[in-house]
Amino acid sequence: MLQEVALGPRSLADYTHLAGRGLVARIRDLAEDMKDKRILHVSATAFGGGVSEILYTLVPLMRDVGLDAHWHVILGREEFFNVTKLMHNSLQGDPQSITDEQWEVFQAYNAMNAKDLEGEWDLIIVHDPQPAGLRMNAPDRARRWVWRCHIDLSTPNESTLARLLPLISGYDATVWHLQQYVPAGLDGGIRKIMPPAIDPLSPKNMALSAEDAAFVCEQFGIDPERPLVCQVSRFDPWKDPIGVIDAYRRIKAEAPDVQLALVGSMATDDPEGWEFFHSTFRHADGDPDIKILNNLNNVGAIEVNAFQSQSDVVMQKSLREGFGLTVTEALWKGRATIGGDVGGIPLQITDGETGFLVSSPEQAAERALEILADPELAKRLGRAGKERAREHFLTPRLLRDWLELMGDLGV
Repeated sequence: MLQEVALGPRSLADYTHLAGRGLVARIRDLAEDMKDKRILHVSATAFGGGVSEILYTLVPLMRDVGLDAHWHVILGREEFFNVTKLMHNSLQGDPQSITDEQWEVFQAYNAMNAKDLEGEWDLIIVHDPQPAGLRMNAPDRARRWVWRCHIDLSTPNESTLARLLPLISGYDATVWHLQQYVPAGLDGGIRKIMPPAIDPLSPKNMALSAEDAAFVCEQFGIDPERPLVCQVSRFDPWKDPIGVIDAYRRIKAEAPDVQLALVGSMATDDPEGWEFFHSTFRHADGDPDIKILNNLNNVGAIEVNAFQSQSDVVMQKSLREGFGLTVTEALWKGRATIGGDVGGIPLQITDGETGFLVSSPEQAAERALEILADPELAKRLGRAGKERAREHFLTPRLLRDWLELMGDLGV
């Protein structure tokens, strides 16, 4: 049997003051026809990255409105996750393709996990490429199947995409962050555009006092009296922490007091992460004002919240980005935010209105210096960004979207 993820309760009523009564009422109306429907989410890991953060809130809220919702995690060894990490990078444009032998490893683990898929379900929702082969190996386990893509497929390696498409074409529906991610060769099924969302009441996003945020940051050597630039993300080449360090050095040349925090979690399905963590550490070259931290330094949700809340500038200088929930988190906290002009980040940041979009370390440094020099600009961007996040990227809206799709599928 696949591993079930233990989840605490959530109440939709608690979100009414943020989401609005109209949205909450719409959710309850949609859910009325789906009472006790058995819904299963399947993902590669229960820790690290946006998928797990979404599901820790979404699944309990599905239960709160009457669905019998569960979340299971597939099993795999390092050989499998090495292949799926390569697949992830390749689907986002890396030129390295998957070999026949690697594809056999991928298929073998999907077949093995499909055998361990127990129960009869009204809907199984498979998240990302790692478990994409489940439906092909166990089609009778659910009346309806949905594949949910969380990565940027706008410029994929075509040979890897050609291997993936036959697996996902058999799903009853596929779900994407943006229209430009939908592959031209995808046949059949409903295609729904559904940006992700954050939980505003989670420890990572709840309101922290300025005093509490400063206290937490001090525990990691951050001086709360000096300006702070921060990026929160996996240690991954696509997130470009090396470029963030380069931008920081340009900022520091004109603002010597500035500090940089690079904060990330090491995910269980990302063996490449440690290698890139160490290369980022080497690039920092011992600068005492660069703090490189991860969950093994006791950095959890509250600490990430504190770093973002304390920051004068939050960056997400991605080179590829499926959506960028860390951007949403920073906007929700009212922080001036600079993001790479890629993937789902422009959906959140309107350049010059809710933040800044950049395409190089030089541009990132220039925009950061503007923000540091103009507190009123920082406040204006922060207010507009928070409202953008509130209107479009909080979990109740995501729950409504899922319920609407389930209705379209006749679940």
